[in-house]
This record gives sequence, structure tokens and C-alpha cells, in this order.
Amino acid sequence: MTRTLTILGIESSCDDTGAALVRATDGAAPEILANIVASQTELHAAFGGVVPEIAARAHAEKLDLVIEQALGQARLTLRDLDAIAVTAGPGLIGGVLSGVMTAKGLCAATGLPLVGVNHLAGHALTPRLTDGLEFPYLILLVSGGHCQFLRVDGPESFSRLGGTIDDAPGEAFDKCAKLLGLPQPGGPAVETEARQGDPARFAFPRPLLDRPGCDLSFSGLKTALMRARDAVVAEKGGLTRQDRADLCAGFQAAIADVLAEKARRALSQCPGITAFAVAGGVAANTVLRQRLTAVAGDLPFVAPPLALCTDNAAMIAWAGLERLRLGARDDMTLSARPRWPLDTAAAPLIGSGKRGAKA
Repeated sequence: MTRTLTILGIESSCDDTGAALVRATDGAAPEILANIVASQTELHAAFGGVVPEIAARAHAEKLDLVIEQALGQARLTLRDLDAIAVTAGPGLIGGVLSGVMTAKGLCAATGLPLVGVNHLAGHALTPRLTDGLEFPYLILLVSGGHCQFLRVDGPESFSRLGGTIDDAPGEAFDKCAKLLGLPQPGGPAVETEARQGDPARFAFPRPLLDRPGCDLSFSGLKTALMRARDAVVAEKGGLTRQDRADLCAGFQAAIADVLAEKARRALSQCPGITAFAVAGGVAANTVLRQRLTAVAGDLPFVAPPLALCTDNAAMIAWAGLERLRLGARDDMTLSARPRWPLDTAAAPLIGSGKRGAKA
């Protein structure tokens, strides 16, 4: 018997408030009926990064509005839904809590099933939403807060091959931009500057390439950038536009080199996979996509559209739908979690600082 499921997804893990409707019929490609994202970029611009308290308050103010917009765009009501999926972690706890409480309220009022979703699973399963990938496949999840290689064997089956022990690439790009006086978010700003720069001018390190395995580190790269900048300033009394472009190009090239080599190692550990995919906000970087495409070789390489690489609720709706098909349900005890590793069997990553192990 053919079954059709329509699900509302809610995303509020960082600084984007999202609501989306996704519909899937057995044997057919899923359809995104609506995908609304309310950005908070302007709210945080003056602070050089996301302020958790401001983000949480903005989520609380916008969640009902984006849900209403999504339902209106899809021409649906809550009565047309089969379930509500919500990001339950990991993320900034105030924002995650806002989304979870909103979802609980809607489910209590409508009687709809509640499905808690790991934000990272949303990214990891996005290639199935956009390209219909079959299990198993390898994905590089690379964003502002996370970076890890995952073998995906099922909607709830993930094996981590390696991850960052300190800064994620997106966080490193943001810090690079801040050090060089560029606007936030840093990734697009650094990439734009790097197009005019010489990546070979500065000798930046390629952290952890001298060690086996797929773990990554970008904190030392950020320090190297700061020292290179300070050396130029000490010599010239300031930075020229070309100096800044060269620093950005060298920094970007170092990150791309590290990720490409670690991807090669991860692929060597995954015989029999159907594809190599990348997701997360940093996946929008053109240089990185080119390097990863080359590493994939004859294996299909999948990079979802930009709108579905950055944080969005369509991926949460889809991940919730995949869990729903497996019979997964949550109740009103569902908790908001600041940390939530996908691979619970893997040892916590070392060097993760006072906040605890990276997800």
C-alpha cells in the first residue's frame, strides 16, 4: 500500500529560525512544499559573532511567524500534517529549547506525533532528500560549529571516521574574517577576498597531516594567520588590500588542502559506498567543492544546493520523516540538548575544551 507522509520541520539550533514542509510518497522523490528561513545576521553583526541570548530571544519571537508562513506557502493547515519534527540538539541551548517547546505545544494541541531530530543527522541525510542517495555513503559535514567524516548506513546509523578536535572550519573562517576586518559571516567574505589573492605567498601550516587518521584541527591555523598578519603590519605599518587578499587565499588553501587529504583517507576506509557527499554551510565554498570533487574521482560526488547546505528546516523535516518511517516517536519528555553525538559508540574527541567533547 502506497503511503504519503507530510511533515513540518522546525529548526532553531543557532542563528537561523526555520520552518519547512516536506512530503514524501513511497516510491517517489520527496517534495519540499515550503522552506522558510528567518536570518539573524543583522542582529549579531555588531558583535562579530552569534550572541546566544540574542539568538534565543529572536527564535522565540519568530518561530510562530515562520511556521505560519511555511503553512501558508504550502497551502496546508496543521490538520493536513502527519507529524512535527524539531531540532532537539546539538546547538545553542536557548535556541534549541525555543524550538522544542514550540513543537511540543503544537503536538499537545493537535495530537500529532512529535519527532526529535539531531541537527547533524539533518545535514547528513540531506543528500537523500536532494539526490536520493542510497545507503551507505560517506559525508563530510562541514559547518560553523561542526566538522566530521561520517559513514551513513541508515537514518539512525552513523559511524564517525574523524572530526575536529578544536575549531570547525566555519568558525575558523569567521575568526579569519574578524582578524582581517572583514564582515560576518566570515566564510563568504574570506572566499571573495581570496579570489584576488596569491595562495602561495604565506606559508601556512596544514595541521595534523603529519599524523595518521581523519581527525582535524584548525586552531593552530588561526594562530598562524594572526602572526602572519602581525608581521606584515609590523613591516609596513598596516595591511594593503593585496596583503589581505593574499592572507585570505593562503588561509583558504590551507583548509582546503587539509580537508581534501583527510577526505582521501576517509574514502579509503569506506569500500562499497555509493557516493561521497558534503553538507553544511562551508560546503558552499567553491574552492573546497572543487578539491573534494577531484578527491572523489569516479565515485559520485554530491553537494546539495546552497539553501540546503546551510541551516534550514527542510532537512529537519526530512530527517524526521525518515525516523517516522522507522516507527520512531518522542513524547513530552523530549529534551533540548546542547551536545548530541551522532556516533554514540565513538570515543569523545580530545582537545574539545571546557565545554566538553565535540559532537
